[in-house]
Amino acid sequence: MTTDPRISKVEVHVQTVPTDLPEADGTSEWNAITLVLAEIFAGAETGLGYTYGSPAIGKVAEGLAETCLHGQSPFDIAFLHGRMARNIRNDGTRGLAAMAVSMLDVGLWDLKARLLGCSVANLLGKARGAVPVYGSGGFTSYSPQQLEQQFATWSEAGIRMVKMKVGADPSADPGRVKLARNTVGENAELFVDANGAYAAKQALKLAEFFHEQGVSWFEEPVSSDQLENLRFVRERVPAGMEIAAGEYAYTTFDFRRMLEAGAVDVLQADATRCGGFSGFLAAAHIAASFGCPVSSHCAPSLHMHAGCAVPGFRHLEYFHGHARIERMFFDGFIEQSNGYMTPDTSQPGLGLSFKLKDAQRYAA
Repeated sequence: MTTDPRISKVEVHVQTVPTDLPEADGTSEWNAITLVLAEIFAGAETGLGYTYGSPAIGKVAEGLAETCLHGQSPFDIAFLHGRMARNIRNDGTRGLAAMAVSMLDVGLWDLKARLLGCSVANLLGKARGAVPVYGSGGFTSYSPQQLEQQFATWSEAGIRMVKMKVGADPSADPGRVKLARNTVGENAELFVDANGAYAAKQALKLAEFFHEQGVSWFEEPVSSDQLENLRFVRERVPAGMEIAAGEYAYTTFDFRRMLEAGAVDVLQADATRCGGFSGFLAAAHIAASFGCPVSSHCAPSLHMHAGCAVPGFRHLEYFHGHARIERMFFDGFIEQSNGYMTPDTSQPGLGLSFKLKDAQRYAA
């Protein structure tokens, strides 16, 4: 290990990958997913961080790297994170700028772990050796046959928790949820995610039917921007049904306001949006102070490490599109096994290597 390594270079790559099938949720639809990735060089090591979003994130990250990271010590993550956060003050601390900071923060943690010769999970400090996953997909654009096939495949692979999208056509949701329950059987946990598509009383009406089908997790039944309505729903859904939200939180203040409002039973956090691993751990500490468990949103290869470090961690979202892309672009991608993801702590950092040649055909 170089005794005093300095960040010498940051390279940003942007890949837009068509989905295998058209995808949609309660409020949006898409046919491609964009991976924005940064490689941070110091000494003889390279750290890797990434997020999913607009190609414009890459331009913001390049500016931040030049202004805030170049020539600095990769060990001083708290200093560098604060420097980046101050740099984006006038650009807005949420959205694209926050995602650029998040991607670079993850890359710094990966780089530091590689320089120290340990895994990110060990560097963060493990509370557990593996994290449970739930299969996430069941898009509103899927035909009944496609929905059934995806959930059956996950069940056969040992995943005992699955989540589906609802809200695009509320009149069709009861039938779709019933089909999902019949597919996964009575012993699997079934979650639904409306992405804020419902009105509050509409969500309550549907919650009664979802409860009859054994749905135990209702994610963003109304927009998480409407904390009063989210709390209204949370206080009135059937016992045993948890309300979850937080994937659109970018700052610690966003998470604190959500918890102070009593709006959720489970707080979701996304390290690719909320400030990287530094922000994710801060969100977990805030949640712990409210006695609230944490679940991660998407990007399974990153959250596998972070989840192992959080005592109150519930589960990881094994999102179909992101698992597919990470499998395509990263040597060292770890598949879920019987409903769990387990970091290979014998490998340094995140244990991932970017397959640049494979990714170049998707360069945006």
